[in-house]
Amino acid sequence: MEKRSLRTSGLEVPVVGMGTWRTFDVHGRQAEARARAVVECALAAGVSFFDSSPMYGEAERVLGVALGTERDRALIATKIWARSRDESRQQVKSALGFFGGRIDLYQVHNLVNWQSQLELLDGLKREGTVTALGATHYSPSAFGELQTVMKTGRIASIQVPYNPRERDVERTILPLAADLGLGIIVMRPLGQGVLVRHTPSASELEPLAAFGVKTWPQALLKWVLSDPRCHVVIPATSSTTHMRDNAQAGNPPWFGSAERTYVTALATRSS
Repeated sequence: MEKRSLRTSGLEVPVVGMGTWRTFDVHGRQAEARARAVVECALAAGVSFFDSSPMYGEAERVLGVALGTERDRALIATKIWARSRDESRQQVKSALGFFGGRIDLYQVHNLVNWQSQLELLDGLKREGTVTALGATHYSPSAFGELQTVMKTGRIASIQVPYNPRERDVERTILPLAADLGLGIIVMRPLGQGVLVRHTPSASELEPLAAFGVKTWPQALLKWVLSDPRCHVVIPATSSTTHMRDNAQAGNPPWFGSAERTYVTALATRSS
């Protein structure tokens, strides 16, 4: 099975991207130098999709600085997260300043004030400063409202959590996205770190070696990407070693149902 990349409104991304929640909310020369090293490592490994948000503190600014003159090699997905029109416009102004005057994918963060936000972002898309629009949410309690947004025809992608322990999206969100031709960006593929606190043994990972899996995080990332409805996964990291390992999880071959069941069993067993 050949893995598809995400193609939405002219936006094409690789299957492994990078998140910036927590890891890029940093201050100081040394911390920002580490962020720059991770970005350089990502680009060198073929990872060009970077996700951020004004909700993540300094992350947008730090990411913009880390990219520097390499902005054109990156696809930036950021978000708008505001209750008022004035705050929304300020967030947009800041983001455009950080990312060279354009955003590749602008998402409504957690559906906050989404009707108004989509109106604003539609205008930016018409102006050509935004390529595509999306929406995100992390909570299954909001998935009904997310489906409403998906059906408007105004967004090209959604961002949702998905991993062996969080599978609520399988019931309605993933099938609807497939029907509508929407891209799927997966947050929390490692369960916000919970799933990697207890690593299976080398012998337990051995059955996955034929799929290029050498580490447990790679197994979890490949578990997500082996669902053909999922297009890009965005683990966050502050480690260049982890960044290189994450990137390798985006290469075929992909898991079949037996391998996905096996990884699920490893991930959900009692620790």
